[in-house]
Amino acid sequence: MSAASETNSELASVARTQKVRKAVLLAVVICGMAILMTGHSQWPGGTRLHESIEWVGIVLLVVAILGRTWCTLYIGGRKVSQLVAAGPYSVTRNPLYVFSVIGALGAGAQFGSAMMGVICAAVVYAIFMIVILREEKALKLALDAPYKNYLATVPRFFPNFSLWRDEDILEVRPDRVRVTFFDGLFFLLAIPVAEGIEALQAIGWLPHWFTLP
Repeated sequence: MSAASETNSELASVARTQKVRKAVLLAVVICGMAILMTGHSQWPGGTRLHESIEWVGIVLLVVAILGRTWCTLYIGGRKVSQLVAAGPYSVTRNPLYVFSVIGALGAGAQFGSAMMGVICAAVVYAIFMIVILREEKALKLALDAPYKNYLATVPRFFPNFSLWRDEDILEVRPDRVRVTFFDGLFFLLAIPVAEGIEALQAIGWLPHWFTLP
């Protein structure tokens, strides 16, 4: 198999992995909602700690939405055609996924439980790591030596802010930015969903089988 054919094959595999990722994430969300319908926070709704956890979660949701949009200003559909190593991509190779994990943490926190936030973030992180490893294999073939050097100098996930560097001029694709922004608004659904479950539990329509701190 030629190098070009191998690269195309790997990129196609990444595309399939991305589809599986979306399906798995949807399944995780549905299962998570089902589990949360039978449990509740250790801290009763209306208490200072419960409300504080929720508000911290809301801040994280906003950070996730704006952060993902910011990343798209830099990458905007160029992931497999050229190496992007400036802005958020200069401190971590996968800033979009970093902000998505932050969003999952914020979504889980809407149930007034710090533990639920951590569990949601951990599950999403595990799913993204599978995708990241497949993407790296394909991008090594597509971008060759520059990407291999990028792998050796920039961390895979957790940012190293000392590496920060930026560009003087960015080529922005507004359509990509809009799609990413509106996709990110999906995180905000965690707020009414959590409030709805809490309300149904308060009136006895949903059971309390377990608690989480």
